[in-house]
Amino acid sequence: MFGYSLEEMKKQSIQSLAHTDDVEMVMKYHSGRVSGKNVPLKYEWRGVRKDGSIIYLEVYAKALKMGGKIVGTRSYLWDITERKRVENELQQTLKKLRKAMGSIINVVASTVEVRDPYTAGHQQRVADLARMIAAEMKLKKQIIDGIRMAGAIHDIGKIALPAEVLSKPSALSEVEFELIKSHPKVGYEILKNVEFPWPVAKIVLQHHERLNGSGYPLELSGKEIIIEARILAVADVVEAMTNHRPYRPALGIEVALKEIEKNKDILYDPKVVDACIKVFKEKGFKFKT
Repeated sequence: MFGYSLEEMKKQSIQSLAHTDDVEMVMKYHSGRVSGKNVPLKYEWRGVRKDGSIIYLEVYAKALKMGGKIVGTRSYLWDITERKRVENELQQTLKKLRKAMGSIINVVASTVEVRDPYTAGHQQRVADLARMIAAEMKLKKQIIDGIRMAGAIHDIGKIALPAEVLSKPSALSEVEFELIKSHPKVGYEILKNVEFPWPVAKIVLQHHERLNGSGYPLELSGKEIIIEARILAVADVVEAMTNHRPYRPALGIEVALKEIEKNKDILYDPKVVDACIKVFKEKGFKFKT
């Protein structure tokens, strides 16, 4: 495995076989094991072959006892270099796929905003705020990534709505509002067959639902609404109130934060509201113009 003959191998030590960056860890585990401490039985480290090349190793080691006393260790080593190479290639491929997916998402978002210039940048600003709220709530990275992606295209369903309704400078009629309310369902239908690694279609479908069941399109309530959609709902409302719309001027961040605080635990998830307020008041978050 290391390229030495048996006689040469007998003269080697942990220090001569382990990569300089891993010697300290290997020695720590080895000395801890022989002194009876609770250290990992199985772990990975990098070894250095006789020719100087690096190999990745997995070791299983346990204390060797004689007469009830620890006199050394017995270790089993596996060369996992090829496995590591494949893992690294997969990671690089995944990074490229994520980058490509991000580019596609941006194109889709831009398509919606071309038809609705008054909300240009709205989706990305909502995505930025939603991601910050999720991070403040200390959610897993996988969930945060899903929220960011869904936020960037949460209004994709508006692509099916008449442009004159989207940019109408006065109050909507009942029929027009019903049309607007259809956009989460339309967005879901567009996205449901795309194999995202996150529940993007479901987040888009639920981002206008409210805790008390007064939202749309499914009138879900409480825990029926997934956490990603509850976060997006708050971010969406705050961004919409903060910025200009064709039917009213911008109301400002203070008014928006008072709105979500007033309806905390009624329309909006209280933990999400608290995290949102903290992001603005303590973390200094600002929407990008």
